[in-house]
Amino acid sequence: MSRVAKNPVSIPSGVEVTLNERTISLSGPKGKSEFAFPDSVSASHADDLVTISYDESSTESTALAGTARSLINNMAIGVSEGFQKTLLLVGVGYRAKANGKKLELTLGFSHPVHYEIPEQVDVETPSQTEVILKSHDKQVLGQVAAEIRAFRPPEPYKGKGVKYADENIRRKEAKKAAGA
Repeated sequence: MSRVAKNPVSIPSGVEVTLNERTISLSGPKGKSEFAFPDSVSASHADDLVTISYDESSTESTALAGTARSLINNMAIGVSEGFQKTLLLVGVGYRAKANGKKLELTLGFSHPVHYEIPEQVDVETPSQTEVILKSHDKQVLGQVAAEIRAFRPPEPYKGKGVKYADENIRRKEAKKAAGA
């Protein structure tokens, strides 16, 4: 029995649910998302609640039901409120500048890094060292943030690099000079 899948997903007000045999689509003020169910999982919609049903004898079906429930819950939150990730650039001369759907990063390389932002993600740079990403799709948002961070991940000695705002970097102590 899946503990996650037995909880119904509550749909916020202002979100419209369209449920077909194998797919569910949610549309709200922030956007539209769609999800195709695995074969052994299905859903029903009543009274602003989406309930997941699955074959309880199969362990694979139980696991897929929990995943499906979590994805539908994230879709409901995404189309009503949206998701946001903040990246910070730590280092001398590290800068970011958003220009439409392009992000230009200066990260200490001999050339600036240009990153093309996907259609469903919005980017803004309130300061030169802060990048705010917003989207209704949690998976795409996380992927974009990870790709931007991968250009220059934070290093453990000085903490320089691109890091998440809520990330804690474990610092190392530099090597000591042998007795002089």
